[in-house]
Order: sequence, then structure tokens, then C-alpha cells
Amino acid sequence: MEFTMGGRLEVRITPADVGKRVSVRRRSANPGAGLKFTDTVGVLTSWDDHVLTITPKSGETVHIAESSLVAGKVVPSAPARRRGPAASFEELARITARAWQPLESEPLGDWRLRASNGFTRRANSVLPLGDPGLPLDAALDRVSQWYADRRLPAYIQTATGAEGTQERLCAELERRGWRREVSAEVRVAALAPIGDRDADTGQVRLSRRADAAWLSGYQRLGTPGPEVLAVLNSGPSVWFATVPGDAGSDSLAAIGRCVVDGRWAGFMAVEVGAGHRRRGLATAVMTALARRALDEGASAAWLQVETDNGAAGALYDGMGFAAHHHYHHFRSA
Repeated sequence: MEFTMGGRLEVRITPADVGKRVSVRRRSANPGAGLKFTDTVGVLTSWDDHVLTITPKSGETVHIAESSLVAGKVVPSAPARRRGPAASFEELARITARAWQPLESEPLGDWRLRASNGFTRRANSVLPLGDPGLPLDAALDRVSQWYADRRLPAYIQTATGAEGTQERLCAELERRGWRREVSAEVRVAALAPIGDRDADTGQVRLSRRADAAWLSGYQRLGTPGPEVLAVLNSGPSVWFATVPGDAGSDSLAAIGRCVVDGRWAGFMAVEVGAGHRRRGLATAVMTALARRALDEGASAAWLQVETDNGAAGALYDGMGFAAHHHYHHFRSA
């Protein structure tokens, strides 16, 4: 990371740069560590009382004492995407939301309040695209009351790490005591290479509805209620994949779900039973679903994977998926 100008380090940012993407270098806060430096890149979300708040793409807010700065500059608003189809944050946010629709929703200005009797955070959180039409504190009060009326915790789904994402909103929520509980990556890839993989798809069965057999393989599910089927069956063009278990067994070996929406195919709920792993079944499920999506005219793929799911991350790396942005669920204090 280069900060020098004429051989000198310079701080070339001011409080007027709040909201811009910056790169800063600061001295180590540990006096016993010698002269060491730490570099941080992210959106400058505040500069108050001689403390800078920077939100990197990971969403984890960093607080930096102004007195520790040795260099700083404004950098381009988002890095170039080296792999995967081009897409804006807002396009992907709307596509992913249409693939996992709630049982109930209500607008709050440009925000969307969503509830599904507690089935998944995605279907029970606010999608804050645009302006809520109220000052932030008033909007958050309205959000908290709306979810309290439904006996649900109040969640807001935010995003970081791409042009147009919501680092400043993340920082404002954190400042008000909202807690970040779960973070995930939204990844994108070209669809054709997934469909072209040499996978045994003959065992994969595709259907339009989530039947009892598919639900039996869905590991995130407790006792299914009407909200579960409402969410799972929602979307422009929904496909479910199943791989039968061994002969004489009622359990499934693997399942998956895909939603086709224009040029995009979204992959969700790809799960392999504990006794059937390391047999290429996840790849077979995704390949079969990708081929069906290609038949419907899709050309790009997306999926969401929690940042601590290393095994799934490795699988998707091998299939050509690259991180586009991160999203986070903040829960009210």
C-alpha cells in the first residue's frame, strides 16, 4: 500500500471525507511492540471527538484515534471486480430478496419490513434500500414496534464491501447499540461453467414444489409451518432438487433450491446428508439446477454463504464463485 509523496507520509483526509472510501495507516497502539503500523481500508463512517470510524468490507467497525494517524487518502469507491458477472449492489439486493420472499411485508419509505413468523433472519428483517422517509431514530423506533407487535426480534439486513453499500448505516446502528449477529458473503459467478461440469446428474430429481421428502432433508427446519412453504415456494421461477438416499432408506442424500429471475440464477439450501458427503452430490445438485436455469435463459449465478462456513466456501471457490459484497443482520438492543 503506497502513501508516500516526495518521500513523506501524509494524512490527506479530513472530516469532510466522511462517506468516502479511504485508506489509512496508523501507529501501533501497543507501546511495547516497537514502531509498527496497521493499514485499514474501508468507508469513513464518522470523524467525531478526534476519533475516526472506518467500516471495511467485512462490516467490522474500526475506531482509530486521530493522533495515531501517519497517513491517509481517499481511494476509489469500490475495487474492480476481477471475476464474475458485473452487477450493482442494488440489483443483487433486489434479486436476492425476490428469491426469499416473506409471508408479510410493509413499506417504510423505501425500506421494506419483512416477517415470516421467525423462519430465517432473511425473511424476518428490514431490507433498507433507500430512504425510510423518517429521521433514522424515528425509523428505528417504528421498526422495533413493528416487530414487537409480531413478537419477533427486530433485525435490519445491511451490506458492506461494494459501491453503494451501507457502511454508514452499519456504523449508525452500532452506535445505537444494535448488535451484528450474522455475516455472510454474496457471491457471483458465470452460470455456464457450473452447468458444464462433469457431474453425475442422473440421480438428481427436479420439481417445482418443496414436497415432504425435500423438507425432510432440509436441516435448518424444525416443525414446518405455513410460513416455511410460503417462503420456500416464493420467487419468479423456483426449482427444487433431491437426490434419493440408499436403497431401502427413506432419507434423502442431498437437496438444493434454485430461483431463476431474468439473467440470474440463485442457489440456496444446498445440503448433503451426513452419511453421503464427499461423493460430489452438492456439485451434482448445483450442476443439474444450473442446466435448468440455462434452459430458462439465465447466464449469471449468485449464492449466499456465511463467512464462517469454510467447507461451503471452498466448494464455491472451486466452482468459480467470487465475493461481490457482504451482508449482515443487526439486532436491536
